[in-house]
Amino acid sequence: MKKTFLGLAVLFCGIVFATPTFGQQSNADKVTVPLTDPSRPVFLKIGLVSGGITVKGYSGKEVVVEAHSQPSDDDEEEDNAPKRKGLKRIPNTSTGLTVEEDDNTVSVGNSGRWGTRKIDLDIQVPVNCSMKLSTVNDGNISVSNVHGELDVNNTNGSVTLKEISGSVVAHALNGDILVTMNEVNPDKPMSFSSLNGEIDVTLPSTVKASLQISDEQGEVYSDFDMQMEKSKPVVEESPAKKGGRYKVTLDKGMKGTINGGGQEIQFKNFNGNIYIRKGK
Repeated sequence: MKKTFLGLAVLFCGIVFATPTFGQQSNADKVTVPLTDPSRPVFLKIGLVSGGITVKGYSGKEVVVEAHSQPSDDDEEEDNAPKRKGLKRIPNTSTGLTVEEDDNTVSVGNSGRWGTRKIDLDIQVPVNCSMKLSTVNDGNISVSNVHGELDVNNTNGSVTLKEISGSVVAHALNGDILVTMNEVNPDKPMSFSSLNGEIDVTLPSTVKASLQISDEQGEVYSDFDMQMEKSKPVVEESPAKKGGRYKVTLDKGMKGTINGGGQEIQFKNFNGNIYIRKGK
């Protein structure tokens, strides 16, 4: 079934219904998406080229998606100013929002030109929700109050995850990572990485973890009582050539354990500090 409301395209697999709601702002589109089985967890997939993503867990049993358009570069360009003299610009406020629900998997995107129209998404999901989120330009990613597996990637912006239970894989190419976890799934490895930004992660005080930490141009700070391991030398020998070859390399990364060790957690940064904090 396919329903289109103005600039909003909503696609569903199976027989489900969507209720579109338009706020007072002309550049906002809102749709409420029922789930195939509200008793089961949700999986949310979002991939944007340009824009920000905010996801909040709530007590409801539907996914509520609201999109706000941002001015595009095409709307603001001045190259054709002489031709436009005396004319009034008619802004394109359509978000091009697309939402698809299939067996409790909700996929959100936009159908702008090559998917590049800038939109900001505000989404409410049931608390039991796993997700895969990504954006490239012009926005940050924020998630709060959910329980599930999170895979979050932001190429030019920050990642903020608060009141999270489950597991996290988070990467910010040019931005900070700020994470607060209430509970950690002991069966799932986790990873936090950034190229230019700080990594600040709060873990439960009782977490059992084996850490791999690498920070090229920054420092590592923590209030956990970590048991650190010395780097073991890696020896390479090649006697085939005249005189032979002998090389010893020491890994610049660090390894350690919290509360005796457990599932692996990786912290990797190139230009910025790493903070590993003890929560409640």
